Amino acid sequence: MTALPNYGRTFSLWREGAAKPWQDYTCHAFVEGLSNGTLPKATFLHYLVQDYVFLVHFSRAWALAVVKSQTMDEMKTCAATVDALVNHEMELHIEICAREGISQETLFAATEEIENLAYTRYVMDAGLSGDFLDLMAALAPCVFGYGEIGLRLASEADNNTPYRDWITTYSDDEYQDVMKNIGAMIDTAVLQRIGDAPEQSPRWKFLQERFTKATELEIKFWDMGLRGA
Repeated sequence: MTALPNYGRTFSLWREGAAKPWQDYTCHAFVEGLSNGTLPKATFLHYLVQDYVFLVHFSRAWALAVVKSQTMDEMKTCAATVDALVNHEMELHIEICAREGISQETLFAATEEIENLAYTRYVMDAGLSGDFLDLMAALAPCVFGYGEIGLRLASEADNNTPYRDWITTYSDDEYQDVMKNIGAMIDTAVLQRIGDAPEQSPRWKFLQERFTKATELEIKFWDMGLRGA
């Protein structure tokens, strides 16, 4: 079994605090279909279109994190994440969909599924109504979850799966380095705002709840993807 990646202490605590939903998210039937290649192409394309729309809003949420930042290091990391999303991760969606005759204009104009809308607006609300840590707790399941899934599938996936490009995007060194940088930034932000024993802080319960809820919304997103069949 692939070892869990180290994206920092805060994420490890959040993941432990949401053990059951995290397992359901990272080992969802959709993920296993990517791994063994049994996921129908139409299902994957439906998910990919919705994920492109998701990433548009997700990029805006990371841009909001720049506004919510209190240090230059936070601003740099969040700005770099926006760049990674807009100029790299979303390019994968554009390239794959282009092969199937789906243009970038069609992707950008796609109608959001309910699960997509619920998840993206939850994250934005966390940032607009809360502070930097509220936003990070809501953003973390997506970025770290895909990193963890990518690493696992890179070693476990069927060699003939047609989804190898997707797996490589989230398992390669570039994406993994972004995850490590974000994890280190969150650890520092928690230390500066809450202290070196954050789980003993009254704030911790609410941050954990945000992380867990976002993880549950990730599960719903996979469910939506499967429904695309």
